[in-house]
Amino acid sequence: MSTPDAPLAGLRILDLSVGPAAQTARILADLGADVLALEPRTGSPSRREAPRIGNQSLSFALRNANKRSVVLDANDDGDRTRFLDLAAGADIVIDSGIPGQAAEFGTSCARLADRHAHLVTMSITDFGTAGPRATWTASDAVFYALSSVLSRSGPPGAAPVLPPDGIASATAAAQAAWAVLVAHYQRLRTGRGDYLDFSRYEGVLQALDPPFGSHGQAAAARGINNTRRDRPRAQDSYPIFACRDGWVRICILAPRQWRAMRAWLGEPDHFHDPQYDTIAGRAVAFDQIGAAIAALFAPRSVAELVASGSERGVPIAGVLSPREVLDAEHFRATKAWTTAELAEAVTVPVPDGCVVIDGRRAGIRWLAPPAGTSEPRWLADRPSVPVEPGGERPLSGLTILDLGVIVAGGELGRLFGDLGAEVIKVESPTYPDGLRQGRPGQSISESFAWTHRNQHSLGIDLRSPRGAELFSQLVSRADAVFANFKPGTLASLGLPYSTLRQFNPQIVLTESSAYGDTGPWSRRMGYGPLVRSSTGITQLWQGRGAQDGVHPFHDAVTVFPDHLVARLAAVATLAALIRRDRAGRGAHIHISQAETAVSLLDIGYASTWAQQEGTPVIGDLAVHGVYPCRGDDEWCVITLSPDADWNAIASTLGRDELMNDPRFTTADRRWDSRDELRGIVADYTCSRSPAEVADTLQALGVPAGPMHRGADVLTDPQVRHRSLYAEMVHPALDLALPTETRPSLSRHIPPADLRPAPTLGEHTREVCRRLLALSDDTIEQLLTDGVLHATPTSEGQLP
Repeated sequence: MSTPDAPLAGLRILDLSVGPAAQTARILADLGADVLALEPRTGSPSRREAPRIGNQSLSFALRNANKRSVVLDANDDGDRTRFLDLAAGADIVIDSGIPGQAAEFGTSCARLADRHAHLVTMSITDFGTAGPRATWTASDAVFYALSSVLSRSGPPGAAPVLPPDGIASATAAAQAAWAVLVAHYQRLRTGRGDYLDFSRYEGVLQALDPPFGSHGQAAAARGINNTRRDRPRAQDSYPIFACRDGWVRICILAPRQWRAMRAWLGEPDHFHDPQYDTIAGRAVAFDQIGAAIAALFAPRSVAELVASGSERGVPIAGVLSPREVLDAEHFRATKAWTTAELAEAVTVPVPDGCVVIDGRRAGIRWLAPPAGTSEPRWLADRPSVPVEPGGERPLSGLTILDLGVIVAGGELGRLFGDLGAEVIKVESPTYPDGLRQGRPGQSISESFAWTHRNQHSLGIDLRSPRGAELFSQLVSRADAVFANFKPGTLASLGLPYSTLRQFNPQIVLTESSAYGDTGPWSRRMGYGPLVRSSTGITQLWQGRGAQDGVHPFHDAVTVFPDHLVARLAAVATLAALIRRDRAGRGAHIHISQAETAVSLLDIGYASTWAQQEGTPVIGDLAVHGVYPCRGDDEWCVITLSPDADWNAIASTLGRDELMNDPRFTTADRRWDSRDELRGIVADYTCSRSPAEVADTLQALGVPAGPMHRGADVLTDPQVRHRSLYAEMVHPALDLALPTETRPSLSRHIPPADLRPAPTLGEHTREVCRRLLALSDDTIEQLLTDGVLHATPTSEGQLP
């Protein structure tokens, strides 16, 4: 989206970042921002990062796509002046690392923000610029350990299994993009810039699979918690079954889905007990149910099962390999991949983004250009954006009609509500949000309380003509509508985007769905587990292989990519609202969850696809490992990078003789001998605590970290120092919930309010009075007619 009509056209970003942090500005460049990447005379060190094809770094090419490149010499007085001029003319400056590239020019993000009142600057580091672990360094593997994700990955009673590399970095980049765009939006409204101290660790805690956030419908209903020792035993919520030529996964949540599965099984009498209509009831009898399904599936092919399940209304997906994903008819039909030309005229398929705005994909326009191909100047004048001032919080004054459900939908509304927008959750007793389904005896689940805080609830039947009419009146007063139904659902309600535009030409409709709104799979029922299966994530997230008929995949107890989808949807929505304020037009945004999973892991997929097509790829030689430590089920993660000081590591391990061992003297040899290397490291770690191992190796600059459970995160000294969490109280829950309160540490974005998540219809009367100007008599009649629904308890008050 490089046209003046792109949502972020005219936004100027000076990008000083290197490594994974460069993905942050790439997300904004895809939406039209003019991103000028600054490199030293020798070129960015990231240009030499693996994986490489020929002399070209695939990771650099993709993280810096859609950017321009300028080269400045920090030792040249003229270039130092040019740098300061570029920063003064920018809207956003992004740097990474301690001290960061800005330090070469005698300044920092904090000092640039002090110097230029309009400027938003962001420093991206692994753990933040202050705190007891600010000097620590991390890999994705270390982030998985510290964030508690690793503690939920792997078979019970065995070693944890590392998720695929790249997920943590992609998640942190999306959270950083959201945080910096929010600060820019606040600057547009107040004229005041900001300085953001962004911690990638905190971004992963907030947006990958939060230990204190929405866990998904099955987890909410069954009470999976993250404080237990060992891997969770409840890994059959989204079971995987062997079939004739592979594996398939089912995701049965709603009673109607179970009944469809029961009919597929031939309506066995013993499965007609009403207890099986609930997730918890089926969990108790899973051995019996699973055996029946396994027998049904075993002789059939993946294609046959997926086709039959889809026809019957059973959510199902094949567990595909990355190669099968590349060749899948659906992704080819939606043009989810494009062909990129790298060095020496080599072309490789690469993912092409996941955000579609007004029917146009916000994807790759060009790969990272050669260093210094642009002049040190901005392309165009800043556009005038006449935004009316809001309140204390960045998004105060915005009104959102939120039809979103479960995690990806609910989390999107939560992001806006935390930052001051008025978010009105629209639902009905007939179709309540699945996250409301708590454990027996609960009136609200913890997941719903986390996901829908700071919102108001309107109970309304959109399937009734009068309900649809009232909703249309709300649309005329709103800024955005959120939904994550199966494509076609809004149209079936008489509320497609074309109709919403008639009510409000400036409305922004943001939708997400499992597979997007076009293509052969668009009408399939989809949930996160099925998306992971059909995009290769499940195949990549596996242990040592199938044993005794048990599958080797370990992604069951996670919520990826739902939280990531929500962040990217939030970024696209806010970008569209900025364009609306600039150009007076709305937008229709659609995000495919499947394409999100692949696009944000584009480096791994592109390198795999290139290798499978016969293109030589020089891979990353870092050796990641999960190692046993002293204690019951205690583990640590260590990443030995190619440039690690091997002599210092060998000395620390107490094995000086390894310094000259030919198996380990070079990165290539360590990689070839990685199994032996891991055994040597395990001999060292097994007699030490995870904290002791991490502290010792971090002192050498080696990424390492203990495996945390959820409770450990709260006592992490870095998390406590930076006050990431506050306690949220809900009257329906016995205990306060630890809750994130900000997208990033900043100077001017205050902590979120923590108003309790509403009961269904809790604010119906108030919303109808205030926004629709309905009289009390009219409201009561609509309640009697079933058009509206209000909670029988006393109503909360809107601010």
